[in-house]
Amino acid sequence: MSKKVKAVILSVSIAIVLFTIAGGLGVRAASNDGAYRQLGVYSEVLSRIRSEYVEEPNIPQVTDGALHGLLESLDPNSSYLTPAEYKKYRSRKGDARGQIGAAISKRFGYAAVISVIPGGPADKAGIESGDIFEAIEGRTTREMSLVEVQSLLAGEPGSNVNVSVVRARRAEPQKVTITRNLVTIPPVTDKSLEDGIIYIKVDAFNKGKAQEISNKLKADQQKGAKKIILDLRDCAEGDMQEGIATANLFLNHGVITSLQGQRYPRETFNADLNQVVTGLPLVVMVNRGTAGPAEVAAAAILENARGDVLGDKTFGVGSVQKVIEIPDGSALILSVAKYYTPNGKAIQDTAITPNILVADNNDDFVLPDDEDNPAPPDQAKKQRTLQNDEQLKRAIEVLKSHDAKVASAGK
Repeated sequence: MSKKVKAVILSVSIAIVLFTIAGGLGVRAASNDGAYRQLGVYSEVLSRIRSEYVEEPNIPQVTDGALHGLLESLDPNSSYLTPAEYKKYRSRKGDARGQIGAAISKRFGYAAVISVIPGGPADKAGIESGDIFEAIEGRTTREMSLVEVQSLLAGEPGSNVNVSVVRARRAEPQKVTITRNLVTIPPVTDKSLEDGIIYIKVDAFNKGKAQEISNKLKADQQKGAKKIILDLRDCAEGDMQEGIATANLFLNHGVITSLQGQRYPRETFNADLNQVVTGLPLVVMVNRGTAGPAEVAAAAILENARGDVLGDKTFGVGSVQKVIEIPDGSALILSVAKYYTPNGKAIQDTAITPNILVADNNDDFVLPDDEDNPAPPDQAKKQRTLQNDEQLKRAIEVLKSHDAKVASAGK
């Protein structure tokens, strides 16, 4: 059989397989929507690769690459897993394994750090929100799905993982070793500031976090709190239900969020009057490291006009994934629904833009590199304090001005 005949048979066979997968996923295309035409284009491209590429191509590898690209072009959370990858995914899922203590997504094709858990392995290694992992163990993350990235970063507590870190205004990636460990989420902290302002910091929305915040609010009000700053900066991980419950602590009515997909029935989460803890003036602080549950809470506060949201535009994470097994042993991890703000904006697509924009000056602090002896990432970090935290200073000013507005309105 000639190479040309083989190529045609192979192309048609793969096109049929792709068509079957599309049908299994519930894709129903009208004759004029281009779906059938695209299958023909794929078949033609594959035929050209098979017959005219500079050397004999590895067709299974080419097909896997095409399927990886197809899923990852949808959104950062959708992935195609080969049979081998899916087998590893199932064996590792649910294990109490060591982590690096950082929320990871994909940006510009590479693994991006959304936020870092204070005191966790990544934090101790000097990793920061906004860093790009250009490579993990010498392999570029551009060719990895998010699932594979997360799998490589996890491992036995005490073991090391080597990453190449790209950071703004640094010409070359830096090699950093992170020692994996079991990660403990810090508890909610609070402190009294001037003029009866209470500052509450949340690092992640793990189970029970909304109750922690509720307890702090109740205790602070008993001590005479008059105004609240809720700091959700660099808060990206956790359970969406905790973000919803946190918003409800401040809202006595209105929509908190909604969840909907093409085949996912719309679910609306409304504020429950019985769950409200405080009606005090409120400012929520966010930045580019704010994502997921924290975005749900911030959007609900902002769009229900319950308080101000101050800081930088958030990261944009808010979807639900479903694992769909394919007969050959592979699988799809597919986003099937998105979370929406009260005004109907998809958080995954638009993120949250504060009504008071204040740049995070902490992001601008970067020590210059010595080409022969570059500074490790941890030396470029600057801890936020009341003296150098411009966003916090502005939040205090906003709450102080609230009293003047109330007094003026009462005249």
